[in-house]
Amino acid sequence: MPSTRYRCTACGNLTRFDVTSTVRSRAFHHYTVGGELERQDVEILNESVEDVSCRWCGSGGSVVELSADDALAEPQEAPEPA
Repeated sequence: MPSTRYRCTACGNLTRFDVTSTVRSRAFHHYTVGGELERQDVEILNESVEDVSCRWCGSGGSVVELSADDALAEPQEAPEPA
C-alpha cells in the first residue's frame, strides 16, 4: 500500500502527524507456549483515515494531503520549528 504524504499549511511541517485511522486486516496469529501473541503475514484489506493533525502546531484543519507529484518535489525533511 503506498504511503500518503501530508503537509501542514499553517507551519510547513512535512514529517510529523497524528493520524487516526480504522484498519481492517487479516493476519496469522501465532501463540508461543508461554502464551505471547505474534502476528505474522499481516495483510491490510482496507484502511480509512479519519483524522490527521499536525504534531508541531496541533492544527487539524491546515493539513493537506500531497499528490504523488507534490510529494516527490517536496524535501524529505522540514526544519524543526523555532
